[in-house]
Amino acid sequence: MNTIFRGKDFITTQEWSKDQLETVFDLSREFKLKFAQNDYTDHILRARTLFMMFFEQSTRTRNSIEAGMTQLGGHAHDLTPDKLQISHGEVARDTAKVLSRFGHGIAIRYCDYGIGNKYLRTLAENSDIPIINMQDDFYHPLQGLADLMTIREKLGDPRGVKITISWAYATSHAKPLSVPQTQALLFSRYGMDVTFAYPREFPLMEPIMEQAKKNAEDSGGKLRITHDMDEGFADAQIVIPKSWGGFLGVEDPYSEEGKAQMKENLEKNKDWICDERRMGLADKNAYYMHALPADRGNEVTDPVIDGPQSIVYDEAENRLHTAKAIMALTMGGRP
Repeated sequence: MNTIFRGKDFITTQEWSKDQLETVFDLSREFKLKFAQNDYTDHILRARTLFMMFFEQSTRTRNSIEAGMTQLGGHAHDLTPDKLQISHGEVARDTAKVLSRFGHGIAIRYCDYGIGNKYLRTLAENSDIPIINMQDDFYHPLQGLADLMTIREKLGDPRGVKITISWAYATSHAKPLSVPQTQALLFSRYGMDVTFAYPREFPLMEPIMEQAKKNAEDSGGKLRITHDMDEGFADAQIVIPKSWGGFLGVEDPYSEEGKAQMKENLEKNKDWICDERRMGLADKNAYYMHALPADRGNEVTDPVIDGPQSIVYDEAENRLHTAKAIMALTMGGRP
């Protein structure tokens, strides 16, 4: 195993070279095959410890990380603020330095807008062990890896693949910007033909989208934006309709006025749903993807997410294999 990964933080895919990402994908495929064959890999991170810090709920991320650590022979601690002195005001610097003395990696999910990524960066500056981003307000790199792995399994070489990442209406909560922004950065590096479709009230971060445009130019791919969902779906080979919050569409998303404006912006776009009619606008063999959980009946209809074009469970399974690859590489295991 290439030791240049040992101790390397994984906060965004953009900070890893394509060669490094290819090593991740190679190892992910190897782990997936071994898992299918019931071939044990518990020697790779034997007796190693990962601290998982969750500021939000999680299904796929928590279980893929914890199961992955078990399968690699290590142990994952499931931590929430109420189990830590963070709830009593402990600063990130102290948390990072202490946990660095106890184990071999720290994984964090912190999605509060304007707070999460800053907290991860502070931990990384003060930690002697690798920081793994389990999702923050800007990035969700583990999801991005699983998405691209799934696309490659279904369509082979991603260059030129026409993919649409669309906003969709949801009432569950104001979802972070992290999934579409990660997809913008990662897919554009692999020469894909990427379309973003979203209402004008739901923009993504300009610096990230500018970087994605540069990635597309460098890779020979494309990146365009439309504010018409139907136009975005036209002839797409893959569609990823998913809600994200309108944090950038208001002056202060945490003020009462800002919250009211976000709600108003949300409600006037209720027709942004992935249904059978819209799937009919895409390529006849198009795949439907979603990071899950999907807001059924709002983001997507049951016939689509439960239908033959849906590959959401393949996508979810790959969260396990890509997470194992990142942990094995960064936490110093040897096969």
